[in-house]
Amino acid sequence: MKKVGQIIRESITERIFQGVKNKSNAFVISYSRVGSSQMSNFRKDLSQVGADMYVSKNRIAKKALSDLELKDLGVNIQNQTAFVWSDSDSVEIAKVLMKYAKEFEGISVQGGVLEGRTVAQEEVQRLSDLPSREVLLAMLLQTIQSPLTRLAGALNGKTRELINLIKQLSEKAGGK
Repeated sequence: MKKVGQIIRESITERIFQGVKNKSNAFVISYSRVGSSQMSNFRKDLSQVGADMYVSKNRIAKKALSDLELKDLGVNIQNQTAFVWSDSDSVEIAKVLMKYAKEFEGISVQGGVLEGRTVAQEEVQRLSDLPSREVLLAMLLQTIQSPLTRLAGALNGKTRELINLIKQLSEKAGGK
């Protein structure tokens, strides 16, 4: 017969395992000396971008990451540990994480898992520097559309030139 504590630890480990495995992106953060109102604001901002936060004990977090074969992500775990996971835009989540990491010295991003690939803290920082998905799509559309716009302008210019030549020839021939 299992003890209650063991059942709870197994439940937490399974929740972390499923959260990291079943979501397209997950981040590990460490925090200390962060007030409850600040943490509440942090959770609200994460939920606005479609992310959930789950706090865990360090030993359980390390075990879950070990079960997921992500031991290198669990090496730097210290202080209090939380997982942030989501299926939404990882850039937006990284922006929120890095904003709070800069704002409060007690919060630090340890790394993450994006589409099954482990990323370090530096890569999360670079990810947060990217423009949002909508901006990137607009830039792509502009890049695709630019040559077509120039071609249309060139063809219109040649058509205008042809019309002007015909008009000049018509006027020379005596027509109005």
